[in-house]
Amino acid sequence: MATAMVPELCVTDIGASLRFYCDLLGFAPRYARPEEGFAYLEREGADLMLDQLGLGRDFDPSLRAGDRPFGRGVNLQIRARSVAPQLAAANVPLHLPPEDRWYRVGDRASGSRQFIVADPDGYLLRFYEDLGERPL
Repeated sequence: MATAMVPELCVTDIGASLRFYCDLLGFAPRYARPEEGFAYLEREGADLMLDQLGLGRDFDPSLRAGDRPFGRGVNLQIRARSVAPQLAAANVPLHLPPEDRWYRVGDRASGSRQFIVADPDGYLLRFYEDLGERPL
């Protein structure tokens, strides 16, 4: 069954993005079209696509590398075991350091252990572990 929603991120350097997503964050390529600067990645049930600007098809032809950071106002939440140690070892700064946060959901609180990291083009990735629920 296909994933219901898969973000496609425009990137300026597919090689740098693949090193970041695969080597540091643990994504694996499902398939790629190198001649188009395209890769479909997956990690623990989270899927995303990367597409290099200027190769293949650009869905926003007005977007330029100088427009970074890309994805302003959006963060992609990804349920996963922590990747913070790999990022710290590689000296990748975190946009938001690890925190435990509880959010009201109806009459309960749902907990997340989370942090945010920016990819090479400025997309914000919020990794979280589920801490379960508790009464308000």
